[in-house]
Amino acid sequence: MKLRAPAIVVASRPHGEVGAVVRLLTEDTGLVAAYVAGARGREMRPVLIPGNLVAADLNARSDAQLPYARLELVESRGPWLGEPLASAAIGWACALTATALPERNAYPALYQALSGLLGGICHAPSARGWLSALISYEVLLLRELGYGGERPLHEDELDRLLENFDRQEEPLVRYLLADRRGDVMSARHMLRERLGRMMT
Repeated sequence: MKLRAPAIVVASRPHGEVGAVVRLLTEDTGLVAAYVAGARGREMRPVLIPGNLVAADLNARSDAQLPYARLELVESRGPWLGEPLASAAIGWACALTATALPERNAYPALYQALSGLLGGICHAPSARGWLSALISYEVLLLRELGYGGERPLHEDELDRLLENFDRQEEPLVRYLLADRRGDVMSARHMLRERLGRMMT
């Protein structure tokens, strides 16, 4: 396997003493897992933040082998890690993507939607500017994987948006996360708690 493409980091976990296995979403290849050497070093740690846009160069001797990846940072989500609401939204969107999608199946619409959603989370003045897009992304994920999904109503009122967000949880758990919802849904619950604080 040889692949050079822009990619979104959606997950990273330590592997061995110095490396990490990352999951990358690309437009034409879909979700790809790869090994990054030196991932715990000072240079690579900021690159592997979920939500980051990177230039990925992947190589493997065979399709059965986990590719080695060289990643170059293009756009960082690091500045928003200190913002509790934005950080929780980025974490949930990436965790859902990394968990729900099968590997090496192209979903160009999801790649474009996730890229736009992450940009909106980072640059909108408040959650009212991106929560509708997050709900739409969840619906698109369900539809792309063959589970339908109701088109969300475009609401401006936060309480209506939160109702839509809450209603969306059941199909996500039932269809996409049935066997693996524990840690993934905890990310969504943390986001919901932080969104709820905006109502008080």
